[in-house]
Amino acid sequence: MRLYNTIKNKAYWLVDQINIEGKSEEDYKVEFTKLLKEYEEQKIEYLSLLMEEHFENWLLSKGFRKISVIHEYTKSLEEEQLIESELTFHALSEGLMTDKDFADAYELCRSGSANKNIPQLIEKIMAALSQELGENWRSHCYYFLKDNELVGISIPHMEMGTTDEGRMFYFGIVPNKRGFGLGAEIHKITLYLMKQMNAKTYVGSTDESNKHMINIFKKNGCVIRNKKGIYRIDKD
Repeated sequence: MRLYNTIKNKAYWLVDQINIEGKSEEDYKVEFTKLLKEYEEQKIEYLSLLMEEHFENWLLSKGFRKISVIHEYTKSLEEEQLIESELTFHALSEGLMTDKDFADAYELCRSGSANKNIPQLIEKIMAALSQELGENWRSHCYYFLKDNELVGISIPHMEMGTTDEGRMFYFGIVPNKRGFGLGAEIHKITLYLMKQMNAKTYVGSTDESNKHMINIFKKNGCVIRNKKGIYRIDKD
């Protein structure tokens, strides 16, 4: 049984601890030590880890540094419905927007973010989309318009290694459109899109300092599931 979800790219690894009842702290340490050894042998640029904070001293002793704390929320999608909205939305796969324009929209939406995690270059993010979401990655990339003007983007998908857990690779609002309730609206529509992908539950997370995103979770009926530290180690 896997104790960590791991996304492996050529430049970095993303590792997320899976909370499994009955597994001991030692079980997690043994499994992660194997992952860390593999990471070091392959000389990957960096490893970013989500893990419960009671492991913190152990991680710091291994050379990790703490970036921040994330709050993880969840919601059942069984009853999720498409809401009435003045927004229109399209998938990148429809061909109405170029990959470059979507990358520019992504870059714009993440500017001024309250999240403390170290941002990746947009070129690496776009490369990761195809690697992590597969050849049909454009069908997961949505952009939202109001009066034909871009207001935000979202990227719903099924969590790797699961059959019914929905996640968002990214969700963001254009800076000058924040504060008008559009974030909650786009998030709500994305939950419905996720349900159409056959997701039964949604799991989302954000930095503890991102009060706006936490409010969106709560407004759309999500409940807190867990808190984890964000830790990072870089290649020597």
